[in-house]
Amino acid sequence: MKLRDFFLLPALLWFLIFILAPLMIVIVVSFATRGTYGGIEWTWTFQNYVRIFNGPYVGIFFESVALASLTTFLCLVLGTLVAWAMATSSATLRSLYVMAIALPFLTNLVIRIYAIRLFVGVEGPLQTFLTFLNVPFDPYALTQNKFLVLYGMVTTYLPFMVLPLYGAFEKLDFTLVEASQDLGAGPWRTLFKVILPNLKKALWSGSLLVFIPSLGEYVIPDLLGGAKNMLFGNLITEQFLKARDWPFGSALSVLLMVLLLGVVVVVQRKGRVRE
Repeated sequence: MKLRDFFLLPALLWFLIFILAPLMIVIVVSFATRGTYGGIEWTWTFQNYVRIFNGPYVGIFFESVALASLTTFLCLVLGTLVAWAMATSSATLRSLYVMAIALPFLTNLVIRIYAIRLFVGVEGPLQTFLTFLNVPFDPYALTQNKFLVLYGMVTTYLPFMVLPLYGAFEKLDFTLVEASQDLGAGPWRTLFKVILPNLKKALWSGSLLVFIPSLGEYVIPDLLGGAKNMLFGNLITEQFLKARDWPFGSALSVLLMVLLLGVVVVVQRKGRVRE
């Protein structure tokens, strides 16, 4: 055995035991049957997968895809602008920007989401300010709604888009941008014909890094959207924790994994074709 293989062995064992084995268990359980009192009966069936397409779950899935797509698009636009500003700033400001982008990772996600809830909550700073301005509003509708869910998603996943784009901007030859402007191209033409084609790998990577966790997210919709906003991640969580229907929850999880794997394969093939 080579020295490299020897050091890779622990990582391989970790992957097999703690990642691959649980995934296989989930796949097996998805073909089992829910017991009368919430247990698992080892009676094999495809009904868990058939049930997904017969209930309201298809609508929940498409709503989750729409929210994840909108989150990815907003992160793409904001992330490109932020990364561009970071890459073209001075070295001192660049370090500060990187710290500001990375700082949220040092704080727990739940704490950050509760901070947003406190900001918009009853007697919070936002509602106090609106009351001061005599602006009419529903204090409880303001604390849990779809816009807050979208805001929380974009805020949480924006760094996943900014950091790959920042790395790509740092490698970009800005003399190409100057040459484009000298030849008479406007800002939009320079952006779409010169800058974005040189960032396509980072754009695809950032989009995947945002879209994949957004589609399965359940903490942010649960805390900022309330019971009115059921998404696919919340649906899976409820099947395991509340409904105690582990086979159906496993089937939903397997379907989500297959779809996300399909997205990754399509994006990779698209990137290769364009190269």
